[in-house]
Amino acid sequence: MRILLIEDDEILGDATSIYLRNNGYAVDWAKDGKQADLALHDDVYEVVILDLGLPNMDGLVVLKRLRARKHPTSVIILTARDSLEDRIAGLDFGADDYLIKPIKLAELAARLRAQMRRHHAVLATSIEYPPLTLHIKDRLVTYQNQPFALSPRELGLLETLLLRVGKLVSKESLLENISDWDDSLGINAIEVYMHRLRKKLMTIGLEIRTVRGLGYMLDKQEPKA
Repeated sequence: MRILLIEDDEILGDATSIYLRNNGYAVDWAKDGKQADLALHDDVYEVVILDLGLPNMDGLVVLKRLRARKHPTSVIILTARDSLEDRIAGLDFGADDYLIKPIKLAELAARLRAQMRRHHAVLATSIEYPPLTLHIKDRLVTYQNQPFALSPRELGLLETLLLRVGKLVSKESLLENISDWDDSLGINAIEVYMHRLRKKLMTIGLEIRTVRGLGYMLDKQEPKA
């Protein structure tokens, strides 16, 4: 899952981006309104975390311009502007959630998961792909009720495939979901992380199928009689 964090506060932005990356998300961090507006023109994000008091372009302007382009990206406003009028304006301009600083990062992550479930129309708190279970809330995969060890990037790859079971996922799409501006990853990196993930899944009888030259997929599982 790829997130755009728009925050001009260096300490808060650094802490938030590290926290989210450690939980398996790919995070790009824009530090002013114009940079954010350009990123939203050029790239596709599933969720935007948006401060309002930004240099060069106010956050509400960034939001208005995004919605004027009819883009369905989920937007969580995270701001110190706490008046009723500000909250109404933010929601009326198209925000999906409005949070007041300061906020615990665990709560921000919970709001993020709520937006992710809406984005993917996944209403459950977990995804079952026997014998594995992906616990969306805890960012954890279990096997026979025990943690199944995956790195954050391996978790990101598996999550992307689980959300699209039975569908081909291109290398480019997988790369977008595990990398961000601070990475120097290329397409070949997907093959490396996919190889590691496959080796782990093979130990419990699961296989990621390769469609040569196109991408990867998890096949739909037949229901047990």
